[in-house]
Amino acid sequence: MASTLKIGVLSLQGAVSEHVQHLAQCGEEAVEVREKRDLERLDGLVIPGGESTTIGFLMNQAHLLDSVKSLCRDGMPVMGTCAGMVMLARDIEDGKPEQPRLGLMDITVKRNAFGRQKESFEAWLEFKGIDVKVPGVFIRAPLVTQTGDNVEVLARLQEGPVAVRRRNMLALSFHPELTEDLSVHRFFLDLCRMTGQQ
Repeated sequence: MASTLKIGVLSLQGAVSEHVQHLAQCGEEAVEVREKRDLERLDGLVIPGGESTTIGFLMNQAHLLDSVKSLCRDGMPVMGTCAGMVMLARDIEDGKPEQPRLGLMDITVKRNAFGRQKESFEAWLEFKGIDVKVPGVFIRAPLVTQTGDNVEVLARLQEGPVAVRRRNMLALSFHPELTEDLSVHRFFLDLCRMTGQQ
């Protein structure tokens, strides 16, 4: 029987409790991350949706930005959803120059690419590596407009990629935690297990 994974959920702002609940339903230990000591001995980290500029500044204030960068560079799996995707992106088309972010994934994103809150929508997605269609909830969602050579597109809409992976990093435009479906979280947990075995 596989040992329980310890997955952190960045808990400074955004849809934290929903991710914690999904991870618990998958049978794993979810840890709310608010300070550097919360990052100890994690098997993976989720950066939830919210407001990317606010999350970045709060990470800076909590001295988490450099620590998460270092752990991610060392191979710790990270899943960013919505604002978390923006945090992972190397380039942001409509970002603020002073916006703190991780900038580790070779992608360019456009924030709020599908419009504002009232333009929120749901869509069923073909997701590479998952056998069934995945429900996606898009709320002020970003869109990947460019990908680097080593970035794999896992799901897309007509407008462009909405789920991408580069090695230990998974970035999603949508909110898998706002549905009852656990398949995307299980996909990420499988990535955490594979990384831990290497």
